[in-house]
Amino acid sequence: MMKKSAKLANKSALSAEPASARGEVPASNRAARAQERRAAIVEAAMEEFIARGFAATRLDDIAKRAGVAKGTIYLHFKDKESMFEELVRIVIVPVVARLTALPPPTGSVRDLIEAFASNFLKEVIGTRRGDLVRLIVAEGPRFPAVADFYYREVVSRGIAAMRALIELGIARGEIREKDLARYPQILVAPAMIAVIWQSLFARHAPLDAQDMLRVHLDLIFGERRTT
Repeated sequence: MMKKSAKLANKSALSAEPASARGEVPASNRAARAQERRAAIVEAAMEEFIARGFAATRLDDIAKRAGVAKGTIYLHFKDKESMFEELVRIVIVPVVARLTALPPPTGSVRDLIEAFASNFLKEVIGTRRGDLVRLIVAEGPRFPAVADFYYREVVSRGIAAMRALIELGIARGEIREKDLARYPQILVAPAMIAVIWQSLFARHAPLDAQDMLRVHLDLIFGERRTT
């Protein structure tokens, strides 16, 4: 009876010790390490997707680059598509959310649109975000689920913001062509052209995306007057 009581006492004392004293990793540390592994996997996935393309990228290559076992990937992602979706959420969605959170329209609609497009060019052109956009354009038709996700999370938000600005511009008399509200894609066309041009033709004919944007907006709003 005394031996049993001693065992229970020892067990209670052991459980009362900090996890570190028992050689265990605290839950907070385990969560932090899991988050670090997840971030490393996402970073490795981005590098592999950009280097090889979506179709050619293998989970083995991502695991090797991230420095984890292939099985570790499945603790965080069910497949390659879900991994790519996470990339879009982390790398592109916050930029779109920030750009579409436009300030109150106290200035001209053209100024707001120009600020939106200019910031988009700065955030995307020449960055890995641009590489991801080009990847979606190139391989989206072969992977419709990926394209559908990108449309929901990114494209639809940008289009809605542009349509709202166009409608405001029409109401104020800044935009005369009312049908432009039906095709807000026209408004952001220079940004998409610049993303694609940068990777395909920039070495042959460098493109001044900002100046192209200015000319484009002149066609829609009329030439900006200088004083």
